[in-house]
Amino acid sequence: MAGLAVVGVKRTAAAWGAWIVFCDESGQSLRPPKGRSWARRGHTPIVAVPGRGTGRVSIAGLLCVKPGQRTRLIYRTTVYHGRKYEPKGFGSADFAALLTDVHQQLHGPIMVVWDNLPAHVSAPMRAWIAARADWLLVYRLPPYAPELNPAEGIWANLKGKIYNLAVHGVDALAVLLKSHLKCLQYQPDLLNAFIAETGLSLEPP
Repeated sequence: MAGLAVVGVKRTAAAWGAWIVFCDESGQSLRPPKGRSWARRGHTPIVAVPGRGTGRVSIAGLLCVKPGQRTRLIYRTTVYHGRKYEPKGFGSADFAALLTDVHQQLHGPIMVVWDNLPAHVSAPMRAWIAARADWLLVYRLPPYAPELNPAEGIWANLKGKIYNLAVHGVDALAVLLKSHLKCLQYQPDLLNAFIAETGLSLEPP
């Protein structure tokens, strides 16, 4: 999103009394992200990971900002066990339910900023958004511009907590991820740092 577009979003949010909600999705399989670790000299550390399994935890994270209010993190997770007909991630109906929950939790109109994921731009999703114009506006980020979405900071922080950490089941992985996300909810200064990293200002122009 260009600078002028960001200014327009903030001005509209201020006039509307709305929360700006940055939304993004990520996921984690049973294979942990690699990171540097300590070990005895000459002894390369080895992390044992499950040899089988296609499990994956998908996460939708929403960074909610409004001047004068504490920055909020709202998230949802869904677990894919590799079973037949089991959804692998979030669909349009899931996002519709999530945005409804966010609107109710924040007690006010919301302006969502997200990317062009198919579930975000599908015909059913567009129709659902249009029917809720009294409390919902949606802005799309330009393609290939993750550096403009503060919600990306959530994933960088989360992956830093699970470097080289192996679990023995996708349900255990989901519990671990939710535990770290819950801790993030109580760190508004860190959430604000994710926003500052993009160069965005919390205050309306």
